[in-house]
Amino acid sequence: VQLQASGGGLVQAGGSLRLSCVASGSILSIDAVGWYRQAPGKQRVLVARAPSGGSTDYADSVKGRFTISLDNAKNTVYLQMNSLKPEDAAVYYCMMVLTTTSQFGPREYWGQGTLVTVSS
Repeated sequence: VQLQASGGGLVQAGGSLRLSCVASGSILSIDAVGWYRQAPGKQRVLVARAPSGGSTDYADSVKGRFTISLDNAKNTVYLQMNSLKPEDAAVYYCMMVLTTTSQFGPREYWGQGTLVTVSS
């Protein structure tokens, strides 16, 4: 199983980006998804997460501006980011908890990260 993240780039403050993360492999179910970010010199922190069919959870700093969504049919999780601020600049990582044909029980998988740069 692999997760491939994309959609990062350079955007002006106030602009928008949509990140995508697609999972490939023998996936039976997506049990949870999430996006995390890591700014230079800082720890990786939660941005948004959602259990499949459950309520979402957002970091206070992005509430009202970011939206996480899942397309089960495409095995893809999105992060719509609006009203971007310079402090949103970071490498964004997607995470999925997947049940696959090659393992027993759900397991956490991570994408490779996509860089978001916000100019002021």
